[in-house]
Amino acid sequence: MKRILSGIQPSGQLHIGNYFGMMKTMISHMETSDLYVFIVNLHAMTTVHDREKLSAGTLEAAADFLALGLDPDRCTFWVQSDVPEVCELMWVLSTLTPMGLLERCHSYKDKVAKGIGASHGLFSYPVLMAADILLFQSEVVPVGKDQKQHLEVARDIAIKFNNHFGETFVVPEPAISETTAIVPGLDGQKMSKSYGNTIPIFLDDKPLRKKVMSIQTDATPVEDPKDPEKCNLYALLSLFAAKDKLAEVHDLYVNGGAAYGYIKQDLFELIRDYFAGAREKKKELLENQDYLRDVLHKGADKARQKAAVTLDLVRDRVGLRY
Repeated sequence: MKRILSGIQPSGQLHIGNYFGMMKTMISHMETSDLYVFIVNLHAMTTVHDREKLSAGTLEAAADFLALGLDPDRCTFWVQSDVPEVCELMWVLSTLTPMGLLERCHSYKDKVAKGIGASHGLFSYPVLMAADILLFQSEVVPVGKDQKQHLEVARDIAIKFNNHFGETFVVPEPAISETTAIVPGLDGQKMSKSYGNTIPIFLDDKPLRKKVMSIQTDATPVEDPKDPEKCNLYALLSLFAAKDKLAEVHDLYVNGGAAYGYIKQDLFELIRDYFAGAREKKKELLENQDYLRDVLHKGADKARQKAAVTLDLVRDRVGLRY
């Protein structure tokens, strides 16, 4: 049974890009894997500097996962900051991580270009991510295409550490779904809270419809043919529509007759219905925050037991044990 690990930031409302890019896949692994899922609140601090937003967002992310079907009894589910061992490991790894390796990471440059403040935390983000992965001896890490480089950094760090100090870490492998690795946002770029182009999972009907109707499309007349492969509206529809419905819309794109307004209305209804049950479950969970905290604290206890084994080995390898 392989150990699979992934995390998600509580830096805003979780969106359908989070769900199809990571959450749905992770939840499906409960049956067949040793599953580790965590809420990466330390990573979120690279962009969130509001106490209430980070605190409330952490509990909301936990409710999101549980509402969507994650069973904490069949996995290890915790909050990143509740396992302080990860920060010690990050420091140890950072002393071996070449500056050039981090300077080549495109995510830092992309985020700074989008207006996110250039901080040491943002720059060293890949080292903390490597610590998250290596601390639990993760074998497989589901990532989107945009995070693949960070996983490669984790692999490079693990290999360098193992070569220098002896076999210590499992070298993780990425798992990338080609069909859902990058979910487009309202503007056609990757859906991201950082870019403000998301469709949150649990919006009520009116704001959800407003979001869907704001999806950017071109000005091609209804009667003219369109290329579905270049349309972010079609890409989003393909995540929810049944095969026969999608084939019908594809035909309208190719042969003419695709009316964006009607397709957006169909997409709104599909998203609303897809998450209807989870939406009600989330409301129930947020009304019992003590239960959420209890789930997360128990998960952290489980995670720390595993983390302690790895960190003890690392301390011994590098000479911190005397």
